[in-house]
Amino acid sequence: MEKHEILDAVVVGGGPAGATAAAELAARGLAVMLLDRAGRIKPCGGAVPPQLLRDFEIPDHLLVAHATRACIVSPTLREVDMPISRGGYVGMVDRDMFDEWLRERAADRGAIREEGLFKASRQETDGTLTLEYQQKNGEIRELRTRTMIGADGASSRVAKENIPGADQLQCVYAYHEVIRAPDPAHAPAFDGSRCDVHYRGTISPDFYGWVFPHGDKVSVGSGSAHKGFSLRGSVSRLRADTGLAEAETLRREGAPIPLKPLARWDNGRNIVLAGDAAGVVAPASGEGIYYAMTGGRLAADAVSEFLLSGNPRALGSARKKFMKAHGRVFWVLGMMQRFWYRNDKRRERFVSMCRDRDVQELTWEAYLNKRLVRAKPLAHARIFFKDMAHLMGLVAP
Repeated sequence: MEKHEILDAVVVGGGPAGATAAAELAARGLAVMLLDRAGRIKPCGGAVPPQLLRDFEIPDHLLVAHATRACIVSPTLREVDMPISRGGYVGMVDRDMFDEWLRERAADRGAIREEGLFKASRQETDGTLTLEYQQKNGEIRELRTRTMIGADGASSRVAKENIPGADQLQCVYAYHEVIRAPDPAHAPAFDGSRCDVHYRGTISPDFYGWVFPHGDKVSVGSGSAHKGFSLRGSVSRLRADTGLAEAETLRREGAPIPLKPLARWDNGRNIVLAGDAAGVVAPASGEGIYYAMTGGRLAADAVSEFLLSGNPRALGSARKKFMKAHGRVFWVLGMMQRFWYRNDKRRERFVSMCRDRDVQELTWEAYLNKRLVRAKPLAHARIFFKDMAHLMGLVAP
């Protein structure tokens, strides 16, 4: 802090969004601090698409597993195998190692790392911000900054304090247990190269449960927006059903996950949001790492533009660019979640649709490359008519 009386930016939150934003800003020579509350790991299946590795220069050694297929499980325990063709895979990361690597990269590029808890901020007459945070020893400190990026999660204090409507963010509550990967002899149903997704009302009445491989570990989790639903009980049932009840539990984590991007990400002056704080978790799938890092990069672009131009309208470009690139995907996934996850009868039909080869191919292509697939109109047409047949009950689930 001795070098900079007033920082160019403070990034609050050191997850994928905040660490990416800090790294981007530091690489441009700006004076940036990454303020993070250490010791907290978000519950996360840890799935990342190859496009993330390409877009953000992530080394392959951070992947603890390569999943080459998925198994979709219906309410009646029917299973649908979804292999990834042409050598494709879903990368799996452990968030404790992955997030720390991202924070270290930000520091290597010149960001100041500070451990502490954001408490409050106030606007100064010269257009800067005074930020108050609590250090690990309990001491309260203040610093001055020209801008701030709030990347402090779905319960973002930065957002609730500064962005209208942020306190209305709708969330799914997620919980998972990271366990020791079992000996195949003791859990023959477990496959370390496969992601299992359970669409069962007993596991989640409105979302899904998962069993995701993490090399020598496994993430077993569930999510729901129903506050009376026991996620711990759900995960216990899922572990029992999949032969993982006796595996050693290494850690337990829970947190809210947003359901929809906020209508506004900036305060029109000097603050912008990124990651879960902005609500950028994909509906239906709950995927957040790729979108968090994309949002972090766009927030850094917006802050850089604002610092150069002095025009606070530049901060609005983060949301505008994100929604232009990914808004349609979020809309489609949101519609899918609202309709197909409503009850077990619909979930049964949804899993049945996943047997279709066209559905599988387009699903994987869209996920792995992070775009809607428009180049195959005949496949889309076939899916449309099959979807309508399921909606009208013309085919058996």
